[in-house]
Amino acid sequence: MAESEPQKENYDNMIKMVEDLNRDLEKLLEEMEKLTVQAAWMAYDMVVLRTNPDLANSMRHLEDAFLSCKEEIEKKWQEVLTKSEGEEQKKG
Repeated sequence: MAESEPQKENYDNMIKMVEDLNRDLEKLLEEMEKLTVQAAWMAYDMVVLRTNPDLANSMRHLEDAFLSCKEEIEKKWQEVLTKSEGEEQKKG
């Protein structure tokens, strides 16, 4: 009977070690899948840009337009906040 306790403990330790290993392998597999998807998109982007150089110019133009719009929205938002704070102070 005294020998069965250490064997049970060893068995439990072995099960835990295998479960930990399985969990670690699953995490590594998920990371590899994410990296594979990123690499595939990078390759796709490179192919598209090389086959259509106008696309890069269009993307730059689109990004500039987006940044201009974002800047304008931020300005308008600040104006709205300032205006609403002024109205709150008048009421208070």
